Amino acid sequence: MPTLQDCQQRDAADPLRPLRDLFSIPAGVIYLDGNSLGVMPKAAAARAAEVVTQEWGQGLIRSWNTAGWFNLPQRLGNRIAPLIGADQDEVVVTDSTSINLFKVLSAALSITAQDSPSRRVVVSERSNFPTDLYIAEGLCKERGFTLQLVEPQEIAGALTGDVAVLVLTHVNYRTGAMHDMPTVTAAAHAAGALMVWDLAHSAGAVPVTLKTSGTDFASFGSSKSADFAVGCGYKYLNGGPGAPAFVWVHPQHANRFWQPLSGWWGHASPFAFTADYQPAPGISRYLCGTQPIVSMSLLACGLEGFEAADKLGGMAALRAKSLALTDLFIQLVEERCQGYGLGLATPRDHAQRGSQVCLTREHSAEGSGAFAIVQALIARGVIGDFRAGDGGAHKDILRFGFTPLYIGFEDVWNAVEHLRQVLETAQWKMPEFNQKHAVT
Repeated sequence: MPTLQDCQQRDAADPLRPLRDLFSIPAGVIYLDGNSLGVMPKAAAARAAEVVTQEWGQGLIRSWNTAGWFNLPQRLGNRIAPLIGADQDEVVVTDSTSINLFKVLSAALSITAQDSPSRRVVVSERSNFPTDLYIAEGLCKERGFTLQLVEPQEIAGALTGDVAVLVLTHVNYRTGAMHDMPTVTAAAHAAGALMVWDLAHSAGAVPVTLKTSGTDFASFGSSKSADFAVGCGYKYLNGGPGAPAFVWVHPQHANRFWQPLSGWWGHASPFAFTADYQPAPGISRYLCGTQPIVSMSLLACGLEGFEAADKLGGMAALRAKSLALTDLFIQLVEERCQGYGLGLATPRDHAQRGSQVCLTREHSAEGSGAFAIVQALIARGVIGDFRAGDGGAHKDILRFGFTPLYIGFEDVWNAVEHLRQVLETAQWKMPEFNQKHAVT
């Protein structure tokens, strides 16, 4: 069984350890919720002050030009592109994940309606993140398509000749299970469907390859390159609460259709102020309205962590550490928390695991206690989160995210020790840990 000293020695030998110094982590906190909201980069406060007091306060409207505000969506997109296997000038940062999904799914349905009008089904995973399902449901109702929800093991069989689009999240938010992106994409294309990926729980946490080389994109049957993707800026990318999201469109599709939110920022010449809409070429047409410059500037600070990591092995090194951290957490939980009804919802197979570990707990007359256990841990400074089950196949989840930029092996050992104490002392039964808040 690994000891605390073993974990401390692993931290001392970790070449990525210096990256932790780029982030502001409160004393006494073990932060295992970076899959919901990343921690603050130390550079963020000074950058926010600079944008507000200097660029806005002194530069005023001139800063659209002098401070580079105008092309910030494209500049940030080019910094995210290497993290998701895209090329330069194919990604823009803008709006929220939900809004961007609305844009790309609408475009995908328009392409299908033109190329294959008999295809009227959109397939997604039943346990996909709810906002993705809500956006898909609304668009399907509006466009006359049918939304079909399936379990992960049913996806291949659901790709029949009437499917227009397959919409999936790369890493499942509840379980941390990760799809084989190239294989699933190729299967969708072989069936004649378009592929839309949500990278909210993978961008910055696991290597992503949206585009593959050596394929004829016009021949769907052989292509493993995705068609559309969206992702989140405030989780593993550490952009701050409500940070803008990003959107990617394969160049094959970028100029085929207007996205539905044809605002002035996506116009080819927004300051020509023409009465008619003329979409910008390429990915820039996926912009809509005036951009949130303060939030975007803070996202830039979050991306600096990955650029520092590039000098230490990049995403491959971050992925290796992520797997080592999650392996250790699983091992310690199973060895040190035996007999307390904990189960593992996250795949053990590295190829199928994101950068989080999700635990279940057996139900009793008192319920699972999963929510209260998480609250008791938070009171001790170990911050994870809770996701409710549905009373059926989906159980209550204790969810822990492992961001290798700033989490260490000693953090893992201490987190499990706190979990053991919460279970052993039944601290979670205290009334204050059983009162639910608006955000869980």
